[in-house]
Amino acid sequence: MNDEWISILMQLRERREPCILLTLLADKGSVPRNCGTKMIVGPKQNFLTIGGGHLEFQCIAMAREMLEKQATAPHTEHFNLGARLGQCCGGMTTVLFEPLIQPQPHIMVFGAGHVGQALVALLSTLPCHITWVDERPDMFVAAPKGVTTLQAEDPLDAVKSAPEQSYFIVMTHHHPRDLELTEAILKRGDYRYLGLIGSQTKRQRFEYRLSGKGITVEQLCTLRCPVGLPDVKGKLPAEIAVAIAAEIIAVYQAAS
Repeated sequence: MNDEWISILMQLRERREPCILLTLLADKGSVPRNCGTKMIVGPKQNFLTIGGGHLEFQCIAMAREMLEKQATAPHTEHFNLGARLGQCCGGMTTVLFEPLIQPQPHIMVFGAGHVGQALVALLSTLPCHITWVDERPDMFVAAPKGVTTLQAEDPLDAVKSAPEQSYFIVMTHHHPRDLELTEAILKRGDYRYLGLIGSQTKRQRFEYRLSGKGITVEQLCTLRCPVGLPDVKGKLPAEIAVAIAAEIIAVYQAAS
């Protein structure tokens, strides 16, 4: 049997991309592909084929719906390859749908100072996608493997391009920049998590300024500042990083 699907799955796992593996389990009569044929469906790309036509089109749609709903359980579907499905084969086939790689959180970290470095080093060991943003040169010398670094002239562009349901952590070296980023993220409104480093006093100052920019009380309630689990105390970069990472883990585990 062609094992190309195995290497494709390994590549997708390396890139941490979710996918559904389709396998033809049974066939009867005239069918476009034999039992055991496989196809891989991702959110935007497909790999290999189970025969094309309306059967494949319908299976891709079903797989994408599973990805959108973040389904975890495999299931089978039976198809009659007749006129009703738009096929002229006339046979029957059964397709197994297996979710093999689950969607992983996309985390945007703004700021590559001491706390940012400690946090990214910790987050890089978790099943997530990380984009690390800082406008200063030479800040990503020791970026962990698998972390996407972005030296942006305007970090606000990274806010605009972030995927929906992203996790945002704002901890730059400049309070006015923190305020700009926080405002932009709050106005997006489609984030899963928004954490801002700082004290309760900083939060109060930001709330006053943000409310003057049209941010509602309801939006401000979604802002986590001071950021991190309050039970994890300490002022060392590593201690702050542990508190933030623990809070992020709690949020994405609750979401799943």
